[in-house]
Amino acid sequence: MDIVVTGATGKVGRPLVDALLAAGHRVRALTRDPRRARLPPGVEVVGGDLGASDSLRGVFAGAEALHLITFHGDEFAPLANGEEIVARAWQAGVRRVTVLKGDVSRSPLEQAVAASELEWTFLAPVEFMANTLEWAEAIRTDGIVREGFAAMKSALIDEADIAAVAATALTTDGHAGQEYLLTGPEALTPAERVQILSEVLARPLKFVELSRDEVVANWRAAGFTDSDVAWSLKMRTEPPEAGYTVLPTVEQVTGRPARTFAAWAREHAGAFV
Repeated sequence: MDIVVTGATGKVGRPLVDALLAAGHRVRALTRDPRRARLPPGVEVVGGDLGASDSLRGVFAGAEALHLITFHGDEFAPLANGEEIVARAWQAGVRRVTVLKGDVSRSPLEQAVAASELEWTFLAPVEFMANTLEWAEAIRTDGIVREGFAAMKSALIDEADIAAVAATALTTDGHAGQEYLLTGPEALTPAERVQILSEVLARPLKFVELSRDEVVANWRAAGFTDSDVAWSLKMRTEPPEAGYTVLPTVEQVTGRPARTFAAWAREHAGAFV
């Protein structure tokens, strides 16, 4: 199949490109800066911005399937031109689409896709394991991870598993009209993740719990707005059940179990040393 991947250099798009290539499909990767894409040989890299409809002229030509993200730009602004994207894809011959959700509610792009004649599959992952890379500098520097809300569990998922589900939905039948909630195989607290990293790295690491006030002060220092702080606090003090409930969706769709956090940590150990 000829498949277009948007967000092709991102945390999910990059392993999706690899998975599709490995399965023998032809991949066209959309990126805002083709010179910096560093994608594998054999990938057709094209420049364009999902948020600028005019830049998409010819991008979908000849493609049968398409992977979409719901935002654009460095500020991750929601796409407001969903109907135009859908119309261009349909007119070019695209018939099957996966959409990587960024929120619980449906974005304007998702609404446009759902209202179209496309065979769509929505992918709704919980927390990415790659968020753990935020600890990398602290682990390299002094081996201490400082986080709040130590009791909060997360069924975080390996981005490669999200990509595997996307690849399956794009290339096989039976997934049209599905919205897949995607989790990893275990729900872990921050301290449990630090312990796993310690075992993988074979060095002692320490977890220090921050108070709620300390966490909020850090958020404000990072530039969080009042609404950002309120939303982040709600997610940590009243986390949605979906965020810590382990589901078998990855295995049901792909035929193999979701990868553990330990496996992810071994693959990314170099970032922490």
